[in-house]
Amino acid sequence: MLKEAIYHRPKNNYAYAYDQETLHVMIRTKKDDLTSVSLIYGDPYDWQNNKWQFTSKQLVVSGSDSLFDYWTIKIKPPYRRLRYGFYLEDKDETYFYTEKGFYEKQPEETNDYFSFPFLNRADVFTAPSWVKDTVWYQIFPERFANGDASLNPKGTLPWGEYPPQQNNFFGGDFQGVLEHLDHLIELGINGIYFTPIFKAESNHKYDTIDYMEIDPQFGNKETFKKLVDACHERGIKVMLDAVFNHSGYYFEPFQDLLKNGEKSRYKDWFHVRSYPIETKPLPSYDTFAFEAKMPKLNTENPEVREYLLQVGRYWIEEFDIDGWRLDVANEIDHRFWREFRKEVKKVKPELYILGEIWHDSMPWLQGDQFDAVMNYPLTSALLDHYASNTITAERMGDRLSSLLHSYPANVNKVAFNLLGSHDTPRLLTLAKENKEVVKLMYILQFSFPGTPCIYYGDEVGMKGGADPGCRECMIWEKSEQDTELYEFLKEILSLRKQYAAFGNGGDFKIIDSNETLIQYKKQGKDETLLFLLNNSSDEVDVDLSSLQEEAKSLLGSHYEHGSLLHLKSFGYAILLLN
Repeated sequence: MLKEAIYHRPKNNYAYAYDQETLHVMIRTKKDDLTSVSLIYGDPYDWQNNKWQFTSKQLVVSGSDSLFDYWTIKIKPPYRRLRYGFYLEDKDETYFYTEKGFYEKQPEETNDYFSFPFLNRADVFTAPSWVKDTVWYQIFPERFANGDASLNPKGTLPWGEYPPQQNNFFGGDFQGVLEHLDHLIELGINGIYFTPIFKAESNHKYDTIDYMEIDPQFGNKETFKKLVDACHERGIKVMLDAVFNHSGYYFEPFQDLLKNGEKSRYKDWFHVRSYPIETKPLPSYDTFAFEAKMPKLNTENPEVREYLLQVGRYWIEEFDIDGWRLDVANEIDHRFWREFRKEVKKVKPELYILGEIWHDSMPWLQGDQFDAVMNYPLTSALLDHYASNTITAERMGDRLSSLLHSYPANVNKVAFNLLGSHDTPRLLTLAKENKEVVKLMYILQFSFPGTPCIYYGDEVGMKGGADPGCRECMIWEKSEQDTELYEFLKEILSLRKQYAAFGNGGDFKIIDSNETLIQYKKQGKDETLLFLLNNSSDEVDVDLSSLQEEAKSLLGSHYEHGSLLHLKSFGYAILLLN
């Protein structure tokens, strides 16, 4: 038994309250090392005849990666208190493992065990209930649709022309979105994520000039309110993008700083390292990524905090938005995000708070800051296998399993799962224009725990490299759209809604994988789905005769119980097991 690989900690993803009655407990061990793990647990105050009363129950392997097995169990302590340890077995040894270490004989003193002091309702991670059933659609407003030419910025180019530079304008606006909501409804979308809409100099609007005003090229507040109301009438949630880490160069307080230097009343709104203010060769103030036009805001300053909190409240109170996506969220202090959550949740308790964080995000996902983060580790795992072919299906599966065990299950169910965005080349381009490979990625994205998002135009087969290629105008001419890909996505979205196990109603577990083939199950309360994805130019037969259940094909290859399942080149099968 490799003791050095065994790890547990009574917090975060290893021991947490899943709901008001249920605890999830996990322990990590070396892969294929142990034959059995049991939880020894009881109430710390339950003693009879000077003996602690405990129960023993076996854990199951909920997933594995290349190094570790993850053993989990769900229990309901009757009095919401718990002391617990683990009984570990391999082929040759057995040990008791507690907070104090390893024992050959079970400890009698309860203080030696791990402790979950009390399952407090306020400590249960709770995200908005609607999110887990939401399918998002990301709109880059400047490039989605031009519905009101009178709003066009100076120098607006003809719609559909390839952008000659990164900062050209094509006149996309709110009226254009209003005119195409039926396209989203037909696809099965029930959430829109807008990149920034506030007044800014650029076309991407991540350089905010005024957080309280809509950029005039998109319309006015009346039109935006009309758009939000129209979305809500159709059952579509609306999430806005806020850039609180930094402002734009022409943000009034920063312009005052440039003009008045150390005498500016706004000098403490920013992180100035030296005076006079310099922008070249490097800014003399902190910025986003050394970008002189994006000065970093000092969120530790009371005036800055109150201004940004007012922004957070205003767009909910006045326009009833449903979510905030927070740009560069990990570079802002935790204190600010705790205050932000309290303030916006007072206005709308069911508001979704989504942070842009690319790495381990557990510090922000403990119920006091964000509801979710953008799931870039999922994005990279899928792109590395399907698009660039730099890892095998087995390695991809290892990364997915490790990812799922990095967070509590209730956190995973509201993670924001994306494959492409305005910051990356188009999905079809990354996949070398192999549409069948794109379909495999979509199947995995939509069946993985979380809330999936489609980048505008990907559903109709738009192509393009990095910016500006990935930000071309939406194609609205039916003759130029890939209607077959659009219909495929409609079917996937329909299955996700029809079968609870397809989405967040099913536990995800990888069954088998090799160089190019991955098999995984989604186990739900009333159904089980089996997914088989073949990322190979070769056809493959998969022996499923070991299945105890009868199977019905929902999508992909035909299947007869007891026979080989034949997967075509880059083929797939989704089977309903009864």
